[in-house]
Amino acid sequence: MSTDNTYGFTTTILHNDRQKEIEHGSPHKPIHTSVTFGYHNARELADVFQGKANGFRYGRQGNPTVSALEDKITKMEDGVASLCFATGMAAIGAVFQGLLRRGDQIVSSRFLFGNTNSLWQTCAEQGIAVALVDATDVAQVEAAITPDTRMVFVETIANPRTQIADLARIGELCQQRGILYVVDNTMTSPYLFRPKKVGAGLVINSLTKAIAGHGNVLGGAITDTGLFNWASYPHIAANFRKQAPAQQGMSQLRAKALRDFGASLSPDAAHQIAVGAETLALRMERESANALALAQMLEADPRVARVHYPGLASHPQHALATDLFRSYGALFSFELQPEIDCFDFLNHLKLAINATHLGDTRTLVIPVAHTIFFEMGAERRAEMQIADSLIRVSVGIEDTQDLLSDFAQGLSNY
Repeated sequence: MSTDNTYGFTTTILHNDRQKEIEHGSPHKPIHTSVTFGYHNARELADVFQGKANGFRYGRQGNPTVSALEDKITKMEDGVASLCFATGMAAIGAVFQGLLRRGDQIVSSRFLFGNTNSLWQTCAEQGIAVALVDATDVAQVEAAITPDTRMVFVETIANPRTQIADLARIGELCQQRGILYVVDNTMTSPYLFRPKKVGAGLVINSLTKAIAGHGNVLGGAITDTGLFNWASYPHIAANFRKQAPAQQGMSQLRAKALRDFGASLSPDAAHQIAVGAETLALRMERESANALALAQMLEADPRVARVHYPGLASHPQHALATDLFRSYGALFSFELQPEIDCFDFLNHLKLAINATHLGDTRTLVIPVAHTIFFEMGAERRAEMQIADSLIRVSVGIEDTQDLLSDFAQGLSNY
């Protein structure tokens, strides 16, 4: 297959493995289960360890199947390199472990995935200051920056209240200040949005969610977009400074975060994710269309107090979402009128599944305050604008009318 750069998103992902030679003409990179890799020449082995030659050292640091997936993720994000991890949280943790030191500061959106919020608490306990701000307002981000700020971290669309960070203006601010801009793209996926276009230096994806897409495998990834000047970053170790500046950040992350902490993606998981990724665009289009139709129906129902979905004109960042994203995504949340018990309503649904997770082919619902955000406490939930009655919906690929009918019959009980 020719390396034609004019192919579209799905064609590129479908045929990416074939850009390199594959054993026996397989259309997919096969699953390589070996954790060790032998060389006929001992000097060649040494060159691989010293970074003078390409090759694989040990399964914890890389594997041909995982490497093929990393290349696919890099293409998705229009980056220069990617690293895959066992989970999305491992990828976020790698940024903390590999790039930050005691005395540093992170400026982060306060509208965060619950486990990321918990990780930032751990960072603070270990001497890294964390400033949580309303990232929908770039002025709040700017006001929080200090001489010790090493990175700004945001999510594209917040889970579960769907606030959208002022992505482009934050990117401009980080570029002006020489600060690493890290964007978690999980809620949009590389199909709906590429953070590189707003200046992100690193992009995080939980591969478990939309990219794999079927709720059957865990994984995470960091992609270097090539926009950040690693030569200016103060915490690159001396041995990585010997490499070209563009390679320094990812080389340190591979060694200090992937190798040393061992949150490696298995080759079996990498293969499942790679196959799931082939239909990412098709699934996101269907899920986004379903989400918009369902959000519109719920917003028009008097038994629903409010709906939080960027595709609705009532959403505070609707215009921003329209400008940034290909469509508005598969996740929204809503609140019922006070007299309706959210547990009772959820138990009336017949098609939607009561479960945590996002980006599945099946529609999933969960009472947020009582489950995934319960641990953080009422005060922190209030700061994140999470009501006790809030229901999160991750919309799947079901036939649209079936979804509408299921939620309609659930509401008909009130």
